[in-house]
Amino acid sequence: MNKVYLIGNLTRDPELSETPNGISLCRFSIAVNRNYSTSDGERQTDFFNITVWRTQAENCGRYLKKGSKVAIVGSLQNRNYEDKDGNKRSVIDIVANEVEFLSSKASGDGQEEEMRPIKSGSKKAELEMMADDDQLPF
Repeated sequence: MNKVYLIGNLTRDPELSETPNGISLCRFSIAVNRNYSTSDGERQTDFFNITVWRTQAENCGRYLKKGSKVAIVGSLQNRNYEDKDGNKRSVIDIVANEVEFLSSKASGDGQEEEMRPIKSGSKKAELEMMADDDQLPF
């Protein structure tokens, strides 16, 4: 079994692109704090590269930014390559199957609106935001 669960904050704005076949791809990295501190009281942080595909990638590129808090469910993927000097390198990426947006998005009037996350494979193409109960049809 290859499954990873992470909660962290984006360290940079996401990079949305497309493959030559037109499949959406989004890459970003997150910082995840460890549960303990060193003997001098300093908290340790790990940094992970995340790759997201298709509709979920488009949503990440559209709604996330540096500092956004996300929950990631995915799997580890090992890549091997040679650098420009011919040295063999190995990199571990996390391929996200699900991304949940945990930060709230500020609206134009300064009030915050609740964001409802969309999981990969969802039939909804757009992120829905509910400002208050008055907008509900029932």
